[in-house]
Amino acid sequence: MIRVDVFSNDVEQALRRLKKLMNREGLFRELRQRRYNEKPFEKRAREMREGVRRTKKADNKRQWEL
Repeated sequence: MIRVDVFSNDVEQALRRLKKLMNREGLFRELRQRRYNEKPFEKRAREMREGVRRTKKADNKRQWEL
């Protein structure tokens, strides 16, 4: 459960905090994926693409650390 407290009636700042938390949790991505039905082969292909993207990102990050 995500909870954001509003201090001194500053709703704008609370909304920004809420959006940041929701983005970190991956809620927006999940909502977009659930908007349409995804066939099993499409899901496997998407997960493979995401895995490749993650490994490339990690390799690139490791390269800059050396």
